[in-house]
Amino acid sequence: MGKLAVNALRTVLAVVLTGTVLIQVLMVWVLVTGSDPEDGKLPLTALRLVTILGLVTVQVAVVCVWRLVTMVRRGTVFSPAAFRYVDTVIGAIAAAALVWFAVTAINAPGQRDDPGVTLIMGGIGVAILGVALIVLVLRMLLAQAVARDVEATQLQAELDEVI
Repeated sequence: MGKLAVNALRTVLAVVLTGTVLIQVLMVWVLVTGSDPEDGKLPLTALRLVTILGLVTVQVAVVCVWRLVTMVRRGTVFSPAAFRYVDTVIGAIAAAALVWFAVTAINAPGQRDDPGVTLIMGGIGVAILGVALIVLVLRMLLAQAVARDVEATQLQAELDEVI
């Protein structure tokens, strides 16, 4: 992975992390101070709490991706240590899907006139779960690469003994 790509990805990750933290702080401030009263149309407090949880899932994934990028730059990504971060990303994406389904459920009563919105939101939740499955497949590819790397190291050691 080139230095430019790593720096660009780290910039994006830093912007996303900073943005999510700022949004969380503002939402917590609104919840604590009560400065934005609900008008009864939507359960805003519940939506805010679920949004804060959703942002936590994004932050966890961002931190893990940052660590994986660091491992890529050091050339250590093909090691068992990478699995911890990949597994955490998979869990964060799955948790984000559950949070999205909660948002869908909270929003559903307000969509009685247009239930298609709820179906679309449910479809988005399924798509988020699909992303978790894609990362799971990538994890399996990483496991194969790590196994091949270990095997190559063993074969090199045997070859060194013969020579």
